Amino acid sequence: MLTTFIADQLFDGHQFYQQRPITIENGKVVSFDRVQGAKQQRLSGLLVPGFIDVQVNGGGGILFNDFPNVETLATMVKAHARFGTTAMLPTVITSDFSTQLQAADAVSNAIQQGIAGVIGIHFEGPHISIPKRGIHSQQHIRELTKQELELYCRDDLGIKMVTLAPEQVDEQLIKLLTANHVIVCLGHSNATYQQTQHALQAGARGFTHLYNAMSAFTSREPNMVGAALEDENSWCGLILDGHHVHPASAKLALKAKPQGKLMLVTDAMSTVGSEQRSFQFEQHQIEQHGNKLVSQTGQLAGSALTMIDAVNNARHMLALNAEESLRMASLYPAQFTRCHSRGQLVVGGAADFALLQLIDDSYRVTSTWIGGQKVAVN
Repeated sequence: MLTTFIADQLFDGHQFYQQRPITIENGKVVSFDRVQGAKQQRLSGLLVPGFIDVQVNGGGGILFNDFPNVETLATMVKAHARFGTTAMLPTVITSDFSTQLQAADAVSNAIQQGIAGVIGIHFEGPHISIPKRGIHSQQHIRELTKQELELYCRDDLGIKMVTLAPEQVDEQLIKLLTANHVIVCLGHSNATYQQTQHALQAGARGFTHLYNAMSAFTSREPNMVGAALEDENSWCGLILDGHHVHPASAKLALKAKPQGKLMLVTDAMSTVGSEQRSFQFEQHQIEQHGNKLVSQTGQLAGSALTMIDAVNNARHMLALNAEESLRMASLYPAQFTRCHSRGQLVVGGAADFALLQLIDDSYRVTSTWIGGQKVAVN
């Protein structure tokens, strides 16, 4: 059905418009004009491109690691859609191969079944550094073997992303992964500056949660953080919840990286979109205190962050304008994943968008559409 939406304001990923019509059909944007025969719908608020989150561990009270099946994915999509996310890479944290395989099969089945919002998979580990593992289980950390390589190179998983530590994975394997359309990200790593640079030269495309769980910048050894900030071609994810990264550190990254190379991620756990405030992950009892998740050891354990809160934090903590804050949640992750039909509203692109209201100088999501279908109303 042809439908024309007319919101008070529209942000297409590049600029704002007042009461600009947007017409959709069959899940795609077909025009930015009124089209004869289209059903018209007025919307109160700001219509923006849907958010793309490349690091989502859970939501709706369920962790993907615990229940790697299609039902969990549908629950996660529904939970995060309430906060403007219209596309995600469900993330499987360092685990045994059986769990990885089940997670991959679940994503493959979700894509085949047309479950809106699931666009691929993120394997965060298990080829990482033990000293920088965070809450990742040490018993599952291992070298990259043939069976994992074959799994990552499958062609039925949509967008494929692997976070690894370059000191644990040979450069030739990084080249092989990238040649098979795997996005290699560097993280949970104690790598030197030189090791990180070699991985970038081998095809690594980005860094998982910049600053967190990676060798820190110092005067005599730039390490992974220094290499990430210096490199002009790679993308960096930021968990902008006020706990993982100090605002001054995030501002420094903004100054160091070219525009478009920093993107917002949540690293969200199961609590998002649910009443859950504590859960078990591996050997860790994890509790939510305010908007912070910590294990019994005091370590940060993922986050309780939503994408709309990350956008608001970018505005308030980093003093960014609305346009750039929104792009960090939509356009830039789309460019990182080479998912050019999303992250902006363009003719021929996906009809993925969220309706926002500005309340007390913070945006709140009132409705979310994926492929032209309303999937969340707050």
